[in-house]
Amino acid sequence: MKGLTLALAVVLVLSATMAVAIAQQPTARAADSTAAPAPAAGAPAPASAAAPAAPPAPASKIDKGDTAWMLTSSLLVLMMTVPGLALFYGGMVRQKNALGTLMHSFIIAALISIQWVLWGYSLAFGPDKGGIIGGLDWIGLRNVGLEPFDAYSKTIPHQAFMLFQMMFAIITPALITGTFAERKKFSAFLLFTLLWATFVYDPLAHWVWGDGGWLKTKGALDFAGGTVVHISSGVSALVCAIMIGKRRGFGHQPMQPHNLPMTVMGASLLWVGWFGFNAGSALEANGLAVSAFTATNTGAAAAALGWMFTEWMSRGKPTVLGAASGAVAGLVAITPASGFVTPMAAVIIGAVAGWLCYTACNFKTKLGYDDSLDVVGVHGVGGTWGALATGLFATKAVNDGGGNGLFYGNPAQLWIQIVAVVSTYILAIVATVVILKVVDALVGLRVSAEDEMAGLDLSQHSETAYAAAGGYGEFGTAAGGGMSEAMRGAESKPRVAH
Repeated sequence: MKGLTLALAVVLVLSATMAVAIAQQPTARAADSTAAPAPAAGAPAPASAAAPAAPPAPASKIDKGDTAWMLTSSLLVLMMTVPGLALFYGGMVRQKNALGTLMHSFIIAALISIQWVLWGYSLAFGPDKGGIIGGLDWIGLRNVGLEPFDAYSKTIPHQAFMLFQMMFAIITPALITGTFAERKKFSAFLLFTLLWATFVYDPLAHWVWGDGGWLKTKGALDFAGGTVVHISSGVSALVCAIMIGKRRGFGHQPMQPHNLPMTVMGASLLWVGWFGFNAGSALEANGLAVSAFTATNTGAAAAALGWMFTEWMSRGKPTVLGAASGAVAGLVAITPASGFVTPMAAVIIGAVAGWLCYTACNFKTKLGYDDSLDVVGVHGVGGTWGALATGLFATKAVNDGGGNGLFYGNPAQLWIQIVAVVSTYILAIVATVVILKVVDALVGLRVSAEDEMAGLDLSQHSETAYAAAGGYGEFGTAAGGGMSEAMRGAESKPRVAH
């Protein structure tokens, strides 16, 4: 563990040093490389154009209202991870793993913030390299300044756009942590997160949103992250669940959530924060942002009701956890479509998502994998449905910069959406398998059986969430055997006073 921590620190220091060194090198202005050569001395003047020149495009100019909206949206999206997702996941695990689960979301916000500044943003949104990846021209935020960058937005500073996209890069790997909760080493989690963000998220963000990305060029519609955020995290979560394996006692011991009020608070913060996620993706405080806001709230509400009534009919009673999960499923499904569909289409997308994701989450027991907090069923299935539904319901009447879907006379859009979904599946599956193999070879993926029984709070962090309770979930300190020894060993380590 100490070796890995030192290695990560060295990597970050070296990366920062390299970024500073590159940033200090003089560079030619981008305009210089594209300017036409001056006419040679004595050359005849060019003939006048037969037709008048087209009017110039509107000049880039920072708009205070748009900038304020984008900074607010960035804060809302960050709030989705900390504390929103942290509370949502933290309440659903057993008591002995509460702190470890909260720590996942919290430390990802720190880790990816640094990765994004050093190289992540450049790989995702930097100058295009063959439609696959961004170049390293913007490493260390070199040339990412306070003036607009026209390819992404003409009314906000380039750094404001960078910050907004950073929050998406933070929450995406945080979503995956729900699938391996309660059994993955903290060192393995850190290394996996850094590699996954670099080799899965960053290239995929470039494919879909980057200037010149091949899926963007092909016409794939993903307003706020159906493929980039939800499908990528959901499919990678399935790979993690299979390769890491089930929790010990899964299917034989009770593993109920330890604090449902915490989970509902987290879901509520996610719902509120999602308005920054989707409406903020308009990149301006305009009518499109309002439309996306409306679609987001409508989709979430319809899915909460859809999940609740489906559960009510199948199990006899509606549950609070079900309603909260349904709302999140609706938010996931409406994300790619939010800037392209009407409110009535949002009702359909959300209602179907509630039923579909409920069914998928219950089907996992028949398939035999242990997805601790239903990342696959909610984000993988919900994101896939939302991306395909965009190909059905999208209309230029909502966003003339988008496209029409199948129900508006353009079946080709649905095919493009299928291509985007399949491409995301392939990248996420292949890269995640390779990354897990590498991490397993370097530090191992799982904690030991004793550490898992003691809980990740003690075994990984030497802390407990509820010291006043005098216990650690279903296991107490009076229990004998190796588990008790593991707990005493964890408690014997010196702890830093807060």
